[in-house]
Amino acid sequence: MPRTRIKICGLTREEDIQAVVAAGADAIGFVFYPKSPRYVTPQRAAELMRVVPPFISTVGLFVNASPEEVAAAVRIAPLSLLQLHGDETVEQAAAIGAAAGRQFMKVFRVKPDTRPDELLEYEQANRAASPFFTSLLLDTYVDAYGGAGKGFDWSLVPKDLAPRVVLSGGLSVHNATDAVVDVRPYAVDISSGVEASKGIKDARKIADFVAAVRAGDTILESETHHESAVPR
Repeated sequence: MPRTRIKICGLTREEDIQAVVAAGADAIGFVFYPKSPRYVTPQRAAELMRVVPPFISTVGLFVNASPEEVAAAVRIAPLSLLQLHGDETVEQAAAIGAAAGRQFMKVFRVKPDTRPDELLEYEQANRAASPFFTSLLLDTYVDAYGGAGKGFDWSLVPKDLAPRVVLSGGLSVHNATDAVVDVRPYAVDISSGVEASKGIKDARKIADFVAAVRAGDTILESETHHESAVPR
């Protein structure tokens, strides 16, 4: 079983980055949306990135930014990956990826009436439109853009899509293990669920969240070994 990748988003301080790295997460997210309490400028992100060791991805979250704005930010802060978390159309997202020369995840904000086939169709449209598209990030539909700490119905995620998605929205230490076991996503993404206050992370919560995700991986691995050991 491949292990579930973990992204901690909304980093604003060097000590929080160090806590994320120490806990064993795979990716660090910076928010470039000025209306967010977790907002950092590209200049500040570049400073924070200096303490990120090799093989940890740096992800920039943008909301309805223009291709020129994103490309300018990437020139200052050389991000590994983009997270387009607004209402960008498929065509706009493709233009942003091309302008910045970076792969991107595109958010799908899931509503109670979202149909599973909508998720598959949206992924296919983005993949067809851009070679820079890498994954859907599934978040909960709220009035704000991310960081609301609210979950959605995981059963809406098609089983054949789940291994390619990043699961977000309402994740916490308390439900991370279930999220991994029930959905089996490629990765999980958390922000408010590991905070002491908005924009300030809690090192203990980060470590506990990573441990909870790894517990889910262990359960899945055990199930896989058990199934393979059963005579056919």
